[in-house]
Amino acid sequence: MDKFSYLGNGDINAIEELFIQYQNDANSIDKSWQDFFKGFEFSRASFDSTNDTIPENVSKEFKVLSLITGYRQRGHLFTKTNPVRQRRNYEPNLDLVNFGLSENDLQTFFQAGNEIGIGKAKLIDIIAHLKQTYCGSIGVEFLFVREPNVIKWLQERMEKNKNTPNYTKAEKESILKKLTKAVIFENYLHTKFVGQKRFSLEGAESLIPAINLLMEKGANLGIIDYVIGMPHRGRLNVLTNIMKKSYKDVFTEFEGRPSEDALFDGDVKYHMGFSSDQICDNGISVHMSLTPNPSHLETVAPVSEGIIRAKIDGRHKGDYSKACSVMMHGDAAIAGQGIVYEVLQMSQLDGYKTGGTIHYVVNNQVGFTTNFIDARSSTYCTDVAKVVLSPVFHVNGDDVEALALVSQLAMEFRQTFHRDVFIDLLCYRKHGHNEGDEPRFTQPLLYKLIAAHPNPKDIYVKKLISENSEFEAISKEIEASFKAELDLNLDEAKKAVNVKGNSFLQGSWLGVKMANSSDFDESPDTAINKNIFLEIANKITTLPSDKKFFNKIQKVFDDRKAMITNNNYDWAMGELMAYGTIMNEGFPIRFSGQDVERGTFSHRHAVIKLEDSEEKYTPLNNINAKVKFNIYNSLLSEYGVLGFEYGYAFASPNTLTIWESQFGDFFNGAQIIIDQYLTSAEYKWRRMNGLVILLPHGYEGQGPEHSSARIERFLQACAENNMQVINATTPAQQFHALRRQLKREFRKPLICFTPKKLLRYQSCVSTLKDFTDSKFKEVLDDPINLKNVSRLAFCSGKIYYDLIERREKEKCNDIVFIRLEQLYPFPQKQIETIIKKYSQVKEYLFIQEEPENMGPWRFIDKKLRTLNLKYFGRVEAASPATGFAKRHATENEEIMSDIFSKIK
Repeated sequence: MDKFSYLGNGDINAIEELFIQYQNDANSIDKSWQDFFKGFEFSRASFDSTNDTIPENVSKEFKVLSLITGYRQRGHLFTKTNPVRQRRNYEPNLDLVNFGLSENDLQTFFQAGNEIGIGKAKLIDIIAHLKQTYCGSIGVEFLFVREPNVIKWLQERMEKNKNTPNYTKAEKESILKKLTKAVIFENYLHTKFVGQKRFSLEGAESLIPAINLLMEKGANLGIIDYVIGMPHRGRLNVLTNIMKKSYKDVFTEFEGRPSEDALFDGDVKYHMGFSSDQICDNGISVHMSLTPNPSHLETVAPVSEGIIRAKIDGRHKGDYSKACSVMMHGDAAIAGQGIVYEVLQMSQLDGYKTGGTIHYVVNNQVGFTTNFIDARSSTYCTDVAKVVLSPVFHVNGDDVEALALVSQLAMEFRQTFHRDVFIDLLCYRKHGHNEGDEPRFTQPLLYKLIAAHPNPKDIYVKKLISENSEFEAISKEIEASFKAELDLNLDEAKKAVNVKGNSFLQGSWLGVKMANSSDFDESPDTAINKNIFLEIANKITTLPSDKKFFNKIQKVFDDRKAMITNNNYDWAMGELMAYGTIMNEGFPIRFSGQDVERGTFSHRHAVIKLEDSEEKYTPLNNINAKVKFNIYNSLLSEYGVLGFEYGYAFASPNTLTIWESQFGDFFNGAQIIIDQYLTSAEYKWRRMNGLVILLPHGYEGQGPEHSSARIERFLQACAENNMQVINATTPAQQFHALRRQLKREFRKPLICFTPKKLLRYQSCVSTLKDFTDSKFKEVLDDPINLKNVSRLAFCSGKIYYDLIERREKEKCNDIVFIRLEQLYPFPQKQIETIIKKYSQVKEYLFIQEEPENMGPWRFIDKKLRTLNLKYFGRVEAASPATGFAKRHATENEEIMSDIFSKIK
C-alpha cells in the first residue's frame, strides 16, 4: 500500500519522523505504519535514539521510497504512450537528483524493493522495474483514489507483472486474428465504397481485440449482459467484429438499398443499434446490445446507463456483477461535453448506479479540425474521471497487447469494486473527420507523420515474427481467409433487394406490437374494480402506528383518508392511486426527478420521513410484495437524468418509467434527448419507448421560468403518432392516462402537462365513479347543459377552471367550454362528435393562457382550420410570461373580458 501519496511527493521528513516514533515506541503510531516498518530489516542497534538521528542508509531507504511514490504518482507523465509524436515535457521529472539520490546509489541494495514486491534489490533494478511498470506503453493515474485498499489492489496487480503482457502463442494468434479483421475491414470498405462516409477506426483498430478480451474476461467473472454506448467512429467495425452483424448486411446498407420495413424512416448506418447473443470461450451465452446514437456526441452515455440499470433491476434482480456498460468516447467529446460530468456524478448514486462502467477513449488527439491543445485546459482529456476517483489507464494504441492487458485488468477492477474505470487509447485518425475530409488543411505536420506510420496490424505482425517466425505464415493465412469472406459477403449484398431489419420485439419486448393509426381512435379500458380501489386507497393513506411522524405529515394522510369517506379525490390521490393500482396488477414503477419524493409543490409525499430519524417510509410499497415503487430524488440534472430514464424505459416496456421536471420549462436542459431520442427514435431506429414525462405547467404569476412547459415545442415535433401529449384537468383523467401506458399493446412516450394551482384546487377533484366506471377521455364536454349555446370554445388545461368560474359569475349561458385533454394524437373523431352535438353554434373559439406564438393555439388552428377559430389569449411575446404580478393579473382579466364582452 502506498502510504506516501498522502504525504506529498518527495516529502520524506514526515516519514522519517514516524520512523523515529516507531523505533522509540512502536505502539505510538498507527498500526498500518507499524506493519509497514516491520517489512524493513532496519537494525535497532544502528539507531541512536538519544539524539533522534537516522543513519544515512536508513535515510536513503526513505528517499528510495519517495522515488517509488514518484513513479506511481507521476510516471504516467513520462510514458511511451503516443504512437505518432513526442509527448510534452513535464517538470519536475523522475531524475534521481529530484529525490536526493545519485548515480552512485544505483548499485546499492535497498530494502525499499520490498515495497514493489521484488525484495531487497539494487536501485538500478528498482528503477527498471518501475519504468517498465509505469513509464512504458501503459501509464496509470490512480493515487488520487482515497481508499487505500483500492490503491493496494491496483499496485499489487500492476507491479507483479510490471504492466507487461505475457500471452501464450494461442492467445497472440487470437489477438492477431481480431486485429487483422479490424484493419482489413476498414481498408476493404475504403476501396470498395469509395467516397462514402463510414467514420473509420483506422489508427485505433487495436480497440477491437481489446474489447473482445474485455468481454471474454467479464464472462469469466460472471457477466452475461453487455450494453455498449459509442459514437459513430469505429461503429461499423464494432457492429461486425464484436457484435457479429453480418458483413453482407453492412455492405447492403452501403449499396443504398431501402429497408424491408416501409414504415422505417431509417438513419445513417453508423448510428444504428444492434443486439446479438454470442457464445464466449468459456461456453457461456452472453447478450450484447449496441445502443443507437445520434450525431450529438456523448448523448448516448446516459441512455446506455439507463438501459443497463433496467437490465440489472429486472433480469438480474439487482446483481451488478451480471451486467456491464461499456462506453466509448472521443477525446474532444469527453473533455468538452458537460453530459459526461453529469453521468459520472450519477455513477455512485443509489437511483442510478450501474455497478461500474468501463470507458474507452479513442484519443485521436484532434477533434474534427481542432487540436487537442485548443480543446481542453486539463492535462488529459480523461481528467473528469478524477471527479469520481476512477483510475485511468493511458495506453499506446500501437501496442495491442498492452491494451488487451489493461482491458482485462479494468474488467477485473470493475467486478471487484463496482466503480467506473477509464482506458485512454492514444492513437490517431488516419483520415479527416470523415473519409471525404482533408485533414492537411488544419493539421499538416501531424498528417505527414500519420501518412508514414504503419497500421497497428503491421506493427504487431512484425513483433510476432521477431518472436516466432511461424507467425509470418499465420498472418498471411488469416488475412487471405478474411478477404475471401468479405468478397463472398459483398457478392451476396449486391444481389440483395432490401436492407434486413433488426427486430427489437424480442426478450422483454415480446408481446408488444407496433401501433396502427386506428389504435388511437379511443383509449383502452382503464377502470378499476371499486373494492380493489378502496382497498388500495386505504392502504396508501394509513401510516403504521408504531412509527412516529411529523404532525403535518400526519395531517396530510388524515386528509387523504377523509377523501375516501367524502368521495372527493384530489390530484395527489388520483396520481398515487394510479401507481397503486398499476402495482397491484404486477407492474413495477420507476420514478425520478428533482424533489419527486415529496413533490416540488409538496403535494405527493410518496416517501415520508419519521419525525426523529432519517428512516424512510413508502406507503406504495405495501401494495404488492412482488413489485416495487422505486422513486428517487435525482441530482440537479435534466439532460443526464432524462437520458437515463429514457434508456430505462427503452429496456423495460413493462415498467412504468417516469421523469418529472421540477418546473415544466426546465425540460429544455434536456432538449437533445427530446429531439434525438424521444420524438424520433421509433422512426429512425425502430425503437419504441413508453417513458412518461411530467411537466408542471400553468400561468400563475410566477414569472418567465416557472409558467410555461413549452407545449408548442412538443406539438411542433408531433407527427406519425410518435408520442402522446396530454393536458389533463382532473385527477381521474391523470389516473387513467397513467394506467393507459401499460394497458395498451404498444408503447409511446407520454408527455403530461401537469398543474400547479389545481393540485389543491377545491373544484379539481374526482369521485370514486370517475376511477371505477370510466377511462381516459381525449375530449371532455362541458358538464353544464346550456340551451342557448351560440359559441363553442376549445381550451386545454387550467384555464378551464378560470373560464367556468367567470361564466358563472357573469351568468353567461351562450358559451360552452370543451376541454382538449389530449392534444396529440389529435382526437379528430371525438371533436367531430362534439361539433355535431352543438350544431347550432355560430362561432368557434380557442382560448389559452399562453402568448399567441406559444401554447397549443397554432397547432389547434391548423387542425381545425375549417372552423375559422377565433383566438383569445395573450398577445405574441418573446418571453413566456411576465414577472410582474399586477401585469399578470391584468393580462388574465383582458382575456376574460374579451371572451365575455358579448354578454347582453
